[in-house]
Amino acid sequence: MPARTRGATVAARFGGTFVAVACFMPSSGFIGGQRSNTVINLALINRMTRFIQLLGALLGTIGGLALGVVLLRQAEGLLDPGNRGAFLTAFVVASLLFGYLAIPYVTVYPTRWAVAQLAEAGAGEYALGVVAILVGLVMGLLLGVPLSELGGLAGSLLPPLVAVLLAALMLAATLYKREALLPAAAGLLPGHRRQGHIQSVVVDTSAVIDGRIVDIGRTGFILGSLIVPRFVLDELQRIADSPDAMRRNRGRRGLEMLMALQKDSVSPIEVSEATYPEVADVDAKLMAFARDNDAAILTNDFNLNRVAELQGIRVLNINELANAVKAVLHPGEELTVRIIQEGKEPGQGVGYLEDGTMIVVEGGSRLMEQEVVISVTRVLQTVAGRMIFAQPSDSISREASTTAATPSGTVRPGRETGSTRGTRGAARRSTESRGEDIAGRETA
Repeated sequence: MPARTRGATVAARFGGTFVAVACFMPSSGFIGGQRSNTVINLALINRMTRFIQLLGALLGTIGGLALGVVLLRQAEGLLDPGNRGAFLTAFVVASLLFGYLAIPYVTVYPTRWAVAQLAEAGAGEYALGVVAILVGLVMGLLLGVPLSELGGLAGSLLPPLVAVLLAALMLAATLYKREALLPAAAGLLPGHRRQGHIQSVVVDTSAVIDGRIVDIGRTGFILGSLIVPRFVLDELQRIADSPDAMRRNRGRRGLEMLMALQKDSVSPIEVSEATYPEVADVDAKLMAFARDNDAAILTNDFNLNRVAELQGIRVLNINELANAVKAVLHPGEELTVRIIQEGKEPGQGVGYLEDGTMIVVEGGSRLMEQEVVISVTRVLQTVAGRMIFAQPSDSISREASTTAATPSGTVRPGRETGSTRGTRGAARRSTESRGEDIAGRETA
């Protein structure tokens, strides 16, 4: 090919590329080394694309004319003299159309894609890509030494082609696995704080129906992904289709909670298609899924909690979380509570704090439907919940003043002896054990 033709082809390629880069670099906002937030002007891009197409048509016409003349000289005996003009015209028109239609795919679109990828890439991805290209070029250089010994055209073209090909392959492979390579590369840096493994969390039906999972997911305290297995969705659908009105309402509430969780949760929500047809019970399927996927179970079910812990599966119990964030009360602290019902033992009254904690007030039955200032005497923490025992503050004050006014060594009427105190202590322990049962039933 003559030098004039080669020059026209090179000008067509690199000229279009230069104009495309000049078009897209300002639109991406790199001004003075700083990335601006200007919006790409689509009309300007379209005009510049059309200009590049016209430039490609012009260069294609020139290159086609020069190449056609060369071909006519080489094939002087193959064509009739009367057909040479038609051949040259057809060749020039074909080159014109090719230049007009093909040059955007050579210049504009690759440049637009490259600029968009560079704009979206983070610093870690950019550094990883540069390292991958360097590794690929080094590999190509090592392979190019024996290839250059082939001699001739193959020895001249194969080394650079292999180097470019290996650099592209290394770049593509590195970007494909960047999610795994970036944390590993960051862990090699000095001063990097290594993060622990974040488990996924599989959601139980009871936790979905409870509804508090939506608020927990909205706060972002769950770090891993929330996984809802297919068999949990099937169970919710069966409950929602139940003929019993109460079960039907609970099932529909669970489906509504799932929709709200998918909309508002900070943690990603995934639906797993695992069904475990060989396992009949839903709780057993849940534990099998958690074992196979190294996941934790989010539940409200007390029995599932215990069985899963026995099998070494991590459990996140919403009731335990609710108990952990309740306000801490100590013996001797005073607070105001409303007595709303009688207790199990004679003279006892029962009230509740705003978070649902039950308070058993000794001698509170005579203060029904009243706001009473009480003093905490004991806090009983059980696996099912927390229970507080208290007395009205005015009765404690009266007892203290009466004790101070009674001479030592005398037993005033109504004062308890040692045996009486032992009997009342046994009765109080019996009351507390009943209170544990009450708290367990209410939590369940």
